[in-house]
Amino acid sequence: MLAYYPYKYIDRTKFYRISEINGNMPYVQLVGQIICFDKVGEGRAQRLVANFSDGTGTIDLVWFQGLKYIPQTYKPRTTYIIFGKPQVFKGRINVAHPEIEPVDISQYGDSTAIAFQNYQRQLFEEDNSAVNQHHTSSSALQSLRPAYNTSERMKKRGLNSNAMAKITANVLKMLTQPLPETLPPFLIQRYGFISYDEAVRNIHYPSDPDMLRKAQARLKFEELFYVQMNILKYTKDRSRKIHGIMMPLVGQQFNDFYYNHLPFQLTNAQKRVIKEVREDIRSGRQMNRLLQGDVGSGKTLVALMCMLIAVGNRYQACIMAPTEILAEQHLETLRKFLGDMPVRVELLTGSVKGKKRKEILNDLAMGNIDILVGTHAVIEEKVVFAKLGFVVIDEQHRFGVAQRAKLWHKSDKAPHVLVMTATPIPRTLAMTLYGDLDVSVIDELPPGRKPVHTVHQFDAHHKALYQRVRREIDQGRQVYFVYPLIQESEKIDLKNLEEGYDTICREFADCKVSKVHGKLKPAEKDAEMQRFAKGETQILVATTVIEVGVNVPNASVMVIENAERFGLSQLHQLRGRVGRGADQSYCILVTKFQLSNETKKRIQIMVDSNDGFEIAEQDLKLRGPGDLEGTQQSGMAFDLRIANIAKDGIILQMARDAAAEIVDNDIDQQNPAYAIVWKHLKELRKTQMNWGAIS
Repeated sequence: MLAYYPYKYIDRTKFYRISEINGNMPYVQLVGQIICFDKVGEGRAQRLVANFSDGTGTIDLVWFQGLKYIPQTYKPRTTYIIFGKPQVFKGRINVAHPEIEPVDISQYGDSTAIAFQNYQRQLFEEDNSAVNQHHTSSSALQSLRPAYNTSERMKKRGLNSNAMAKITANVLKMLTQPLPETLPPFLIQRYGFISYDEAVRNIHYPSDPDMLRKAQARLKFEELFYVQMNILKYTKDRSRKIHGIMMPLVGQQFNDFYYNHLPFQLTNAQKRVIKEVREDIRSGRQMNRLLQGDVGSGKTLVALMCMLIAVGNRYQACIMAPTEILAEQHLETLRKFLGDMPVRVELLTGSVKGKKRKEILNDLAMGNIDILVGTHAVIEEKVVFAKLGFVVIDEQHRFGVAQRAKLWHKSDKAPHVLVMTATPIPRTLAMTLYGDLDVSVIDELPPGRKPVHTVHQFDAHHKALYQRVRREIDQGRQVYFVYPLIQESEKIDLKNLEEGYDTICREFADCKVSKVHGKLKPAEKDAEMQRFAKGETQILVATTVIEVGVNVPNASVMVIENAERFGLSQLHQLRGRVGRGADQSYCILVTKFQLSNETKKRIQIMVDSNDGFEIAEQDLKLRGPGDLEGTQQSGMAFDLRIANIAKDGIILQMARDAAAEIVDNDIDQQNPAYAIVWKHLKELRKTQMNWGAIS
């Protein structure tokens, strides 16, 4: 309960007069008396209404439940403090299910009691001239109140935010001794933190705003510190215990490719990444490296050149992709790059069956295949490598930890691992999700790539949109239409994919249209995507399943319907499906006319920028981390309860520096100065799986 932190605080230091409030205000606090109760309506629609006055006006207090209990509990002509959200119904302001507290000022000091009694007297005097002065603010009377997140199931059982607040208050009262400290004294002193006991008490019931800030700083640091301790301890253990495969040669295959088959000049960023990988794999330590690169930055070419170094050192390499279509595209790309080079690349997916599958498995075990491209099929027990030395995992967050662990055991010695992602990850997020990996970044696009031109259009102008799409199709191009939903939702008024598909088939009756969504069987989905990739259909109507893994250079327009429903990073990923050929490409963000300020800001960022890293930073600030990069599968040992890596980057850096200092100085856990840290880390650990060793 003590670790179930409030998500916000309501300022109960301010009192309003009824004459001041309106239906657009947030929560308000009033002091007054119930004049009378009245039951309104019949049967299940019946409600209880109380007329409430403070001398400056009247409002209605409304209850839809507890109709017998309320009049027995709260009496007319008795003074109460009420708290709730005002709203307007049939021209009158009401507060539904308000919090009600009897005014008990005996617990407060004499001066506060006298001030409050004077205030109360003024409210109910016949001459209300004094009431029209500015409202009173009795900070001693009430303070910052915690608000707790609760689920619908909890609320049905009476566990709403107020109930949670009462429970935490009771738990805190039961604590007769201070809570034991969880950080070593030198860190508390270094950063000027309050004690753990003070922090926990003040995070639930802050004595004042300053103590709330101190409690938040202390608890955020602690949370991030132990996440970093967990990550860095594993990283250090792995580097000490697991020795990598030595690959001292650049090798004939790499040199042949570089001098005779390289399709275009490498960017400086690509050269830098290859150099970083080269240093890792000849150092004798096992490489675990994250390769971040925006859509179209040339990650696959870099991965191939790194795999060729492994092949040149007489090892096999493997590239694992999350979908069959992406695996097939990797195979096609690699074979196209390699041309007539004597490097054998084969594909292994669920669709490869019978004689062909048997042949591949046999040749792989004999060492006759240099590079294997596949889906999760490559981690099946029957798949045996002769000498696996280098593994590339594409879009890593699509694989679960347990799946990736199986790859680890395909080799006698730990293979080098290169994790690739086209989702640019902000630095603070990468430090938390991929804190155990070295990070490489490709931050340049290959020469000749034209940035995608992004425009914002309202949904009332579909006629002009279809005309633009028609011009592109007439020039032999292909087009994506992306929708956020598959079927009509009763709760949110969105264009759905089925309706959109019918409309597009009517508007473009002479065109062939594919339809792809998550509820199709994988084989059906892949078949439709392949039709589009081969140019057999001109238009692909889809949900976000096409976000990753479709490479169709001939597609030049991406239309995203209801773009306001997507996050920035997702919009950027979708936009990356076009602009892969030599022609100018377009991304059209279609939204409704009425947009919130935050949504307008998001759309404008997309229109103004093609930089995935800048967009990812903005997305993190606007939306928070969420599950941006598959957090639940990342291996993070703890959920973040109070820290927000979108906003707490400075605290995160402090926490990482402190954790690195302890791990570097005391990995054997012998120094008494750090004993409290190792003990607490052990208590926090939820799993014994060595996720850090498998990326």
